[in-house]
Amino acid sequence: MGIRKQAVVWAAIFAILFLGPGGAAATTDEIQILTTGVQSIAGEKIPEARQAAVSEALKQAVTQAFAQVVPPRTFADNLEFLYSRILPSAEDYISTFRVLGEATYEDSYLVGVESRVQSGLLAQVLAKAGIFDADADQPRILLLIAEQTASDLLPKYWWGNNPEPYHSHAEIQIADQMTQNRFNVVALGENRPDPKDYGIQFRSIYDTGAAVDLAQELDADLVVLGRAGATESGNPMEDEKGFDAVVRLNVLDVTTGKSVADCEHQAAAKADADQPGDVRAIVRAVDLAYADLSAQLDQSWARKQREQTRFTIWIEGNQFLPRFIALEKRFAEMTEIQNVVPREIGSDQAVLEMVYEGSTEQFARHIMRKTFDGFGIEIAELTETDVRIRFIDGTNTGEVGESTIPQSDNEKTRQ
Repeated sequence: MGIRKQAVVWAAIFAILFLGPGGAAATTDEIQILTTGVQSIAGEKIPEARQAAVSEALKQAVTQAFAQVVPPRTFADNLEFLYSRILPSAEDYISTFRVLGEATYEDSYLVGVESRVQSGLLAQVLAKAGIFDADADQPRILLLIAEQTASDLLPKYWWGNNPEPYHSHAEIQIADQMTQNRFNVVALGENRPDPKDYGIQFRSIYDTGAAVDLAQELDADLVVLGRAGATESGNPMEDEKGFDAVVRLNVLDVTTGKSVADCEHQAAAKADADQPGDVRAIVRAVDLAYADLSAQLDQSWARKQREQTRFTIWIEGNQFLPRFIALEKRFAEMTEIQNVVPREIGSDQAVLEMVYEGSTEQFARHIMRKTFDGFGIEIAELTETDVRIRFIDGTNTGEVGESTIPQSDNEKTRQ
């Protein structure tokens, strides 16, 4: 078959394969759920039966939250994970609960419970297990938020000079909300890197240049550099000690090093049964700051995503034809692809010209999250103008490792 005839055939295949995209499941914030619990009364041990019934109600609440966080098919495919890994520690995902009513019926104890499930924490656990993926279209974000509660002499942080291990309420709060919105938050908890391993030296806690350099090394698109602090208020709240909090956040684009969003918000609070007053004030200020920041990011990131890039895709590998067709079906699911034109077609390789809303780096991340039956793909080369895809034997799970996608030239150098 001649090259021209091949091009016509492949153009027809492209026209057939490019169908409409599927939707992504949405998630919610912290979820309030009503459930019941039932437990048989052994002998006259009513307190034990009541406790077991409450525990059962909490497990039901977490199960319902699991079903709301993931799509129906994912829920059905991961019941074993739910029962073996999530439900044995169900209470870890409950922020608060209260028993609304209780009764005995025949030989059983019944309770009705109102629970608030930490869906953000649940989503993070599922994401770490590869069950709940962040949206490939959303940016990868590094959080660098120093925090100083009323009892701290100095701000605490995990990067820069003389870092200290700490539990950042602001960082955890923002990470939970970003995860709920399917952002990909990198370097959390045990995955926090040491900047010195990359030869990066922070001149101060808020060194923007070093922050961007570290984000580049971690393959992030944006870095949130900020501070959260709370001090005791001079004005008591209803004769109780009150606290004032301030949260300042600045978001930097890793490619350019420029600020794309920033905000500052304040809040006041007093202690309650669950949290100290200074922590409550910080959490309230974070809620305000995140709502502001999220709106700004939606605009700036969406605008960047709409910027079209034209680049060349080189595809090669064994069993080329069936694998190439499978790859093109995945292309059809990507609404960011505006146009694809075959330039060369052979028995074991192809060269395509693509117009894509976003960078080659974003395209590579997106396609690497696609799964294939019986084989996988790897990004063998990535530059600002070229992407080289290679078919590999084995099943691609769709999980993207830190070193799977090489950085493109334009991502390596901040302009």
